[in-house]
Amino acid sequence: MISRTPVEYRRALRFAGALLGLATALGACTHTDEVVTTTASIPDDYRLRHPIAIQEANRSVVIFVGQARGGLSAEQRADVMGLAQVWLHEGTGAIVADVPVGTPNARAAADAFHEAQSLLSAAGVPPRGVTMHQYHPSDPRQLATLRLSYPKITAVAGPCGLWPEDLGPSIKNKGYLDNKPYYNFGCAYQRNMAAMVDNPADLVQPRPESPAYTVRRTEGFDKYRKGTNTATTYSEADKAKLSDTGK
Repeated sequence: MISRTPVEYRRALRFAGALLGLATALGACTHTDEVVTTTASIPDDYRLRHPIAIQEANRSVVIFVGQARGGLSAEQRADVMGLAQVWLHEGTGAIVADVPVGTPNARAAADAFHEAQSLLSAAGVPPRGVTMHQYHPSDPRQLATLRLSYPKITAVAGPCGLWPEDLGPSIKNKGYLDNKPYYNFGCAYQRNMAAMVDNPADLVQPRPESPAYTVRRTEGFDKYRKGTNTATTYSEADKAKLSDTGK
């Protein structure tokens, strides 16, 4: 056993205490940086926390085909014609027809596809705009369907329903202590807004202005130059259709 003098013993104690203090300080700094990084990575604005993204997604029409019937019903023909009209407006790729094979209704589905292809051609879809893809359903209990799908530009947001922290008061809930909105706040609003927008490009840039109605504008300028009233005069029959609220 090595004997030490009192001076050496005090020096060893001071050195050990300095090492312990340095380790505690470094551990505290590391823990603080981790918390700050985690909380600072979640924006307070729900538009930044749940942004609306513009991407390409598929739009599909499912046609149920029975085993003993070929062709399309009146409602199914309307669905195919509606798909063709919308595709001419917003489609970004070819229409893919998924036709089942090796199923009891395979022949009826093939006949339905040929009729749907004729309807699409009559609506203005070019022949190269329709491609056929044969598939075999994985679940034999489920009725095989004829699916028509095409890619389009769409707006999406989410996923919603994520709760990484508790909503109630807790020392671990930094958002509650700092009076910040919870993580899922505003997600449903952003998702509904993305689903309702007609043209996703409207979320990025405004549409160009349409030309002015020259006839109506000229009539208003003529009344203004003559000093007459430029307001629209409604007939007696139209007065009953106007609301009297606030009068």
